[in-house]
Order: sequence, then C-alpha cells, then structure tokens
Amino acid sequence: MKTAYFDCAAGISGDMCLGALVDAGASLNEIKRALKGIPLTGYTLTSRRVTRSGIAATKADVVLQKSKSHDTHAHARKWRDINKLIRSASLDDSIKQKGLKIFKTLFEAEGRVHGDPFDAVHLHELGATDCIVDIFGTLIGMDLLGIEKVFSSPVNLGQGAVQTSHGLLPVPAPATIDILRGHPVYASEIPFELTTPTGAVLLKSISSPSLSLPRMTIASIGYGAGNKDISGLPNVLRIMIGEEQPSGLTSSPEDTVVIMETNIDDMSPQYYESVMSRLLEAGALDVFLENIIMKKGRPAIKLTSIVRESDTDKMADIIFRETTTIGLRHYRTERKTLEREIRKIRTQYGIVRYKISRHAGKIVTATPEYDDLRAISEKTAIPIKELAAELTAKPGTRLD
Repeated sequence: MKTAYFDCAAGISGDMCLGALVDAGASLNEIKRALKGIPLTGYTLTSRRVTRSGIAATKADVVLQKSKSHDTHAHARKWRDINKLIRSASLDDSIKQKGLKIFKTLFEAEGRVHGDPFDAVHLHELGATDCIVDIFGTLIGMDLLGIEKVFSSPVNLGQGAVQTSHGLLPVPAPATIDILRGHPVYASEIPFELTTPTGAVLLKSISSPSLSLPRMTIASIGYGAGNKDISGLPNVLRIMIGEEQPSGLTSSPEDTVVIMETNIDDMSPQYYESVMSRLLEAGALDVFLENIIMKKGRPAIKLTSIVRESDTDKMADIIFRETTTIGLRHYRTERKTLEREIRKIRTQYGIVRYKISRHAGKIVTATPEYDDLRAISEKTAIPIKELAAELTAKPGTRLD
C-alpha cells in the first residue's frame, strides 16, 4: 500500500503540506489544473526552492490579488458558503467529500472555541482563499502521488503568541489545540506558531498518529518549507513516501486504540487491584503497572490502560475517582493482533476453555484459560504448572 509518513518536528501548515508533496514529485501544473475545477478566483499558486537551516525545500505560495471583493467576502465565509463552493466544484467526488469533512471540522472547532452556533461561525484566516487552495491542493497532490494511507509523528506546536482577527492569541491557537485533541503533541522552545489550524486539521483528518516511523520501503522524500528560517531547527515538513511493509500479523478489526497513563506516588498499593479490576470490567483491553522513579527520587507506579477510543472519558472518570492522581496522559496508537477466539474443549478434567490464536489462517497457539486451570487445581491438588503443560500438549477434543 502506498504510504506517507509526515514528520512534524517543525510543526505543520497548509502551505508546508502542499510544498512537501510538490517536492516529493507531485506536479504543480497538474495541481493547478485540478484546482481550476473550484469556482474560486483572485489568486495565483506558485512554488520556489528555498533553504531552511541548510535543508533544501519547496515553498508553496498562494499569492492573493487585493480587491474589495476579496476583502469583504473571502475573509468572512460561513459554512453554507464553503459547502456550496465545494459541492459545485468539478473535482473527483472522493476529494470533495474529504474537503467537506475537513472544513466541517474547522467550523466545529471555531464554534466550540468562540461559543458560536455552527451556522453562525465565520472563518476568517481559515475561510480565506489561501486556506481553500492549501487544503484542496494537498488532497489533489496526495491523489496524484497515489498515497492511500498516512501516518504522522507527534506534532511540534511551538510557543508564544500569534496575531489573529480575534486579537493576540496564545500558541497553540485555540482552534489548533481543539482540533488536535487525541493526537500526540509537544511544544519546543521555538517562540513561533509552528502548527496552524489548517495544518492541524489536515493532519487530524488524513493521518493516524505513530510514535515512530512505520515499517516501510521509502521511495521518495519531500520537504515543504515554512515561512521563517528558524535558527536551530529546519523549518520544514518532511514527508516520506513508499510502500508499507506487512508485519506478518493479521489486522485486528479495531486497529486504533488509546493509551492512557498516569504516574502515582502517594497511593496505597492495596488499592491498585481494585482500580485494575474496575477498568477491566468497564471494557479496558489491558491494564498494567510499572515501577518508576519520579522527581526527588520518589518511588512510584505508572498505571497504563489500553482502551477503545470511545471509552476514554469513561476510563478517565474511573481513574480520577479510584486513584489519587491529578492528571492523565493519553494518545492514540495503532496495534496489530493475531486472530483470536475462545473454544470450550472436553478434557479428562472436564470442560476447559482455550484461547486459540491464528496467524495466516493457521493455529499458532492453543492456551488453556488460567481461571479454569486454577479451578481444576483446587479440586485435584495438581499444580497449575503441571496442568498447563499437560493440557497444552494434549488439548483434548473440541466441544463447540
């Protein structure tokens, strides 16, 4: 599968996405030709070669023509305006649908941040012509390169403040951080806005977060330049494109999970069993503890839960109620699992449940359930380890 990895060490913006795709081989002329299908005027799309901290990159620029029409309409579009514009465009339907989803996400984020009804939200910077061109130029560029799947690194937000139509706002801008909920982020000491709302919504809409580069054969690399040449950090978005290499594992029906972590140094060890039991009963996929050393040399416990994305609020509520922690970390990640099922098997000791795991359609493990082994051990006085070895070697006959 044609896969791209977005390396966001210097953040991400719409023009950086577009520049990186052009740098990786997407034809700017073909992108411009496709963009003509959008009934949008008053701009010119260009690209040029620049360097950022010694790294050669492509800078994409949307040059706007100044006019009264542009000043009064392009900076104050509502959802109905964007929706009409996109639906009337002569573009591939899949690109139109992706664009609609992306802009709806932007309007929803702006509405939450400013407390405005969805239909009343005006997008200023976000609704401008350059934003529309950056977003659809990126979608078109990905389509031209045949990219089917996108992963992304944790994203650098930067810090400081940024001037907007609402005045001076802290970095990350409220809309940016609202959009990036659930995505791994961090803030370096670079005193600039490294990730814009446009970059954030593209990242969240087209990619899955990955803490490391996925297993892939890289065929091309593109560097998209940001506006500033920042001292000490190449201000570029790096995109690596190639073929994803299969790990040999069968995908689980649910590949995306959320890791929830918290460090606790002031709770009695007696309470952890109850906390873990409640999390598992509530649907956690796994819960485990690790010994750690915190600041000032304090021994502590890291409580980690692997949960479904839809269960994060429920799990957070349990952890806050049942432990002494005052904060949680959580991030989405991908997982691969073997196909699994539980079978009841008739053995010389009665009915025993086995966990059956398959790889490439073949059974690779058949393990008797611990609770059943313990029950048999209590009745027969045979050690659990002996029962496990015997029943694993001779699993008996299938019951259902």
